[in-house]
Amino acid sequence: MKEKKIDGNVQNEARDKVGGADARVAGSVEADARVAELEAKNAEMLADLQRTRADFENYRKQVESQRAVMVSAAQMATVYKVLGLLDDMDRAVSSYAELAPLEKTLAKTLSELKLMKIPIEVGQEFNPDLMEAVTAEGEEGKVAEVLRSGYMYNGEVLRPAMVKVQ
Repeated sequence: MKEKKIDGNVQNEARDKVGGADARVAGSVEADARVAELEAKNAEMLADLQRTRADFENYRKQVESQRAVMVSAAQMATVYKVLGLLDDMDRAVSSYAELAPLEKTLAKTLSELKLMKIPIEVGQEFNPDLMEAVTAEGEEGKVAEVLRSGYMYNGEVLRPAMVKVQ
């Protein structure tokens, strides 16, 4: 009878070990499934984070670009308002020779502000990119008279020169 009991205990122990191994295998499969699920969730969240970062970077660049355009437009509008004053200065300098040194100082200041007078001479070939013809006499296409100076700001024509063409 003792042998049977021993055999029974051995059988019970063997069954417990097999059952425990099955439980560990089942637990391991569940753990592996959970790890895979968490890895998938982690990958999804990482992709969302990367998209959000890219969207924010694109937004930041767009805002910077819009800001630069607005600043440039505001500067150009301000400079454009000064052109009337510059026209008055041109007329004053042409009327009073004593103001000639003022014209040099003004030209230097304007160049520092990236604003320059478009250089036009009488007899020069008419250039429609830089000039606006008020009257045209004949078909030569040469500048006969400069009626109003033209200006460039940052290398772009701000206001074309107004000329008579012969």
